[in-house]
Amino acid sequence: MLKTEVPQDKELFGDQREVCYAVDENGRYVLAESSGWEPANVANSQAWDVIRSEVEAVLAKIRAGELSPLAYYMARNQMDAKLLAGYAGLFCWQVRRHLKPGPFRSLKPSQVARYATIFKTTPEEITRIPDVFEISDVQS
Repeated sequence: MLKTEVPQDKELFGDQREVCYAVDENGRYVLAESSGWEPANVANSQAWDVIRSEVEAVLAKIRAGELSPLAYYMARNQMDAKLLAGYAGLFCWQVRRHLKPGPFRSLKPSQVARYATIFKTTPEEITRIPDVFEISDVQS
């Protein structure tokens, strides 16, 4: 695609841009900014709808006492136990155990702080259940 033909549909991204490769007037590949194009915007919108519904399902389980607040942060950041264990320097079974409300409440402050650092939040915030889930929480 030529650099002058890079799509500029602003439906999903607004003022944000993504970078793609295009061919310039000299026939060389260059980086070109795009604010998206309709097929990609539709696919991204559908993907965010799936993510939103998954996070809302996790929030319902947390409110029902089936999961700890850690599950919300994992779902919001699209992480599984294995990935979080790698970031936290823990075994996968330990993270799965911390997804249970009882073991999560008995975590040492240092472990809560480690999780908070990974999710770029505070220890106080990670132990609370959020009232609502905003898609902007994930996209930032």
